[in-house]
This record gives sequence, C-alpha cells and structure tokens, in this order.
Amino acid sequence: MLRWARAWRLPHGGLGPPSSSFSRVPVAPSSSGSREGADPRPLPLSYSLLDGEAALPAIVFLHGLLGSKTNFKSIAKALAQQTGRRVLTVDARNHGDSPHSPDMSYEAMSQDLQGLLPQLGLVPCVLVGHSMGGKTAMLLSLQRPELVERLVAVDISPVETTSTSNFEAYMAAMRAIDIPDEVPRSCARKLADGQLSSVVQDMAVRKFLLTNLVEESYPGPTLFLLGENSKYVHPGHHPEIMRLFPRAQMQTVPNAGHWVHTDRPQDFVAAIRGFLV
Repeated sequence: MLRWARAWRLPHGGLGPPSSSFSRVPVAPSSSGSREGADPRPLPLSYSLLDGEAALPAIVFLHGLLGSKTNFKSIAKALAQQTGRRVLTVDARNHGDSPHSPDMSYEAMSQDLQGLLPQLGLVPCVLVGHSMGGKTAMLLSLQRPELVERLVAVDISPVETTSTSNFEAYMAAMRAIDIPDEVPRSCARKLADGQLSSVVQDMAVRKFLLTNLVEESYPGPTLFLLGENSKYVHPGHHPEIMRLFPRAQMQTVPNAGHWVHTDRPQDFVAAIRGFLV
C-alpha cells in the first residue's frame, strides 16, 4: 500500500481557497529542506522518447495529477508518425516511474524539466501540458521562455480554478488502497480498481491550486485547448491569460470534458498538428 500511496501527493499548497491569480505570488522556497533561496533539486525523471527529425522542435507531453506518461502513449505515436518530430512523454515527480520527493511544488516540477530537456537536446520544444502538467508548462514557459518554442495548455488556465470536486474523497480512497506486495502488477490494478470504484466515479474532475508562480510573461505562440464540457477555464480567466501569454489563442474541442485527449483523441491530435503549422 505504501508504495502506491507515495505517488499520490498534491502540488505544493494542496487544496485551499481560491485566489485571483497564480502569477503575482512569489516563488516559495522548496519544501524539501533545501537552503532558503536555492532552486529545488531536480530529479531524474522517467521518460519515453520517440525518434524523429532533429531539425524540428520536439513535442513534449506533461500529464495531469494522478496520471503518467502512458496517458499520451497513443497520441505521442500518432504525432510522431504524422509530423516526423521527436515526441517525449514524461512522468512527473511522485508519478509513474519517476523518483519521489516530499517537494511537490510547481517550482520543483519546472526545475525537473529545466534539467531534463536540455540534457536530451530537446530545446526549444513544443510543450503540451494537461491540467497539472499545463500549470507546470506555463511556469516553465514564464521562467525559461528560451526553452519553449511554443506552448499548449490543455483545459487549464493560469488562474486558480474553483469547481465542485470530490478530490479529497478521491485522495482518501487512494491512500486506503491495500495491495499485498506479492500480488502481480496485473492483479494489483484490478484490486485497486475494485477498491476505488465505490468512491471514484468521475476521474476527470480535478482541482488544481497554484501558490508559487512568478510575475513574468511568455512571448511565444500559445494555444489554450479547452474541453467544451469542462469548467476549468472560465471566460473571466481570459484577461489574465492574455496578460501572461500575449500571443495566446483559444480553441474548444466539442464534446470533450477535462480529459480532452482521452475524450476526443483525433480532434486533440488535429488541434496540435494545426497549431504546429
């Protein structure tokens, strides 16, 4: 149980009351005990890289909370084949096969990528982030715009979102999962699914709060790709989006919820391809 539960940690700040914007709050010191003012220590993230034309900016996918790099596996393959580009999918810290740390701040997740992307020779890149991954992608773009050729934020905005959510119940249910160490992985998945099914009925609902971004702007092309049936990005967020990302454009995917890439994968791939032209 402990090996599973370690991966389910919230970004720094957890759940709490909404504020007007993430962008005016100074970056908080790392919660991992590093010296004050020091950058969070990057972790060696787990990733999967599909080969492609080195002369073209690579596409990098960042998953949402409780997700993993496998969320974009089929989409990554499709885009690699259709665009000829290298495509990277990454496990965020405390997710998938990446290392664990008590520091789950967006600042720490941004630092992880600032270490990984240049190491792999993938900068500047096309950065595509869903939900929590979108928050991380926005922060990285604001902090290090030279690393990001263009940005896609999937169904999330730079403004903290308020919505009705059962997320605390989800977290409690996941922490309560009991899987014996000797159980094979295939059986463990079934056990976890059975134990969660009574509580977690809609895994598309997530609440992400951000408390540690800095006041900057990203000058590159930016796409905010929204699900028609999602309530994560409100019209009231648009002024702040345009202030931080002045070249932003909005596109809504019909009949999609928060998990746009899952609900409408073909439309999602088409939107990404259109944005790359």
